[in-house]
Amino acid sequence: MRTPSDSVPYQVSLIGAGPGDPELLTLKAMDRIQHADVILYDNLVSEAIRARFPDSASAIYVGKKRHNHALPQSRLNQRMVALARQGHRIVRLKGGDPFVFGRGSEELLALHQAGIVAEVIPGITAASGCGSYAGIPLTHRGLSQSCTLITGQANTQLQLDWAALAKGNQTLVFYMGLNQLPHIRHQLSLHGMSDATPVALVENGCRPEQRVVITSLKQMATDALRHHLHSPTLIYVGEVVRLADSLSWWQQPPQSQQAIA
Repeated sequence: MRTPSDSVPYQVSLIGAGPGDPELLTLKAMDRIQHADVILYDNLVSEAIRARFPDSASAIYVGKKRHNHALPQSRLNQRMVALARQGHRIVRLKGGDPFVFGRGSEELLALHQAGIVAEVIPGITAASGCGSYAGIPLTHRGLSQSCTLITGQANTQLQLDWAALAKGNQTLVFYMGLNQLPHIRHQLSLHGMSDATPVALVENGCRPEQRVVITSLKQMATDALRHHLHSPTLIYVGEVVRLADSLSWWQQPPQSQQAIA
């Protein structure tokens, strides 16, 4: 049976930076960052985390925004392999967790296929971190018995089991779904979810500029436009959102935009 060991000479560390607050980085993540020769970082790695990069490391931006990729994935994989073969200690730093909509598994496969020894250091995924900072639990007795994490990113329309997602007693969290809000609302409503279902839009979660807009399934697209929300914004759908005002603890309370019946 294989077990993690610090004695293994990892050439590449795939690290989850969490949702933005540098104090949420793990001790292992900080150790690898401080000893890196090269740090390849994504768009969602916050400025506060980047400020903790050592001066001795080469920091290279390889992030992806909508329709704007600094480096195609295939070239990024090749670059990591080339740097590792040159003997550099490499940190591949991603927002959230590398294995939750982070393409970390694709990069690890490419490294393994090239014979590069690599490790994965998990990070707090955005659904958990941003929900906690917004006072929104992913599960709560009597309200939500499960949680589903969903990518809202698609070239055309999302191909999902909307009937299953529209059922009650669960929490839905859409990543990268700001541009899909009208479609998400239409499909969930079409498959039986009430338009009064509470929704929270969390922009820049776990960062000083965090904003939380409490709305409803019916109004979420309108409120996103009215408040000029931008990515990264997570979309929480479900009865747990009703707890946000009561559980709010970080900075200012959420900005409730309407009474939710």
